[in-house]
Amino acid sequence: MPTEISLVDYYARRANEYERIYSKPERQADLCVLRQWLRDKCAGHHVLEVACGTGYWTEAIASTASTVTAVDLNQEVLEIARKKNFPRRNVSFEKQDAYQLSFSSNPFNVGLAMFWWSHVPKSKLTQFLRRFHQALPPDALLLFADNRYVEGSSTPISRRDEEGNTYQLRSLADGSQYEVLKNFPTESELRTTLHGFGNHLTYTSLDFYWTIEERAATTLVQHISKS
Repeated sequence: MPTEISLVDYYARRANEYERIYSKPERQADLCVLRQWLRDKCAGHHVLEVACGTGYWTEAIASTASTVTAVDLNQEVLEIARKKNFPRRNVSFEKQDAYQLSFSSNPFNVGLAMFWWSHVPKSKLTQFLRRFHQALPPDALLLFADNRYVEGSSTPISRRDEEGNTYQLRSLADGSQYEVLKNFPTESELRTTLHGFGNHLTYTSLDFYWTIEERAATTLVQHISKS
């Protein structure tokens, strides 16, 4: 039977083998596209990256971004991320909860969430998006990317709960197995969820991943900042 632990605990235990997922041969072309997309979109900007994990994508954008503030709730993955190569010294890391983002100042004009959306329970998506938009100024660029479900490459879905969240059984190198929430939203679901949060939404479907870019809606950001 799989061990029942929180997502935070799971990624703490998986920290040292997390990036193996990016070694799948069939995904390399898509990963190259994602890296170039991020470098282009983040070039010259001040980026807030939520749920940065081990810093795999932080390292990619740091080469072109002016500054990157990368946050994660998990100390184990942050320790790995801090050891990445950042020769421009333009990256800082903070331990923060993506659902309760809080900053003393608001220097960001790009928000980035890589492979986080799929781990957010459907009932908490609005909470996350509100907090994320609160941390960014009106008209900021928001970037999201995550997995598409691809038979034969993706880990099979083990079950679906009453809310519609889907789960996978994940095995670590030591043989331990865990059940992890992993959603695979359709383009329609993504657009519906983001409706009212932003403008000029662009969705792109790759073979193994999807991406979204949008501009934060001015009126909504002003409204939620008062709530």
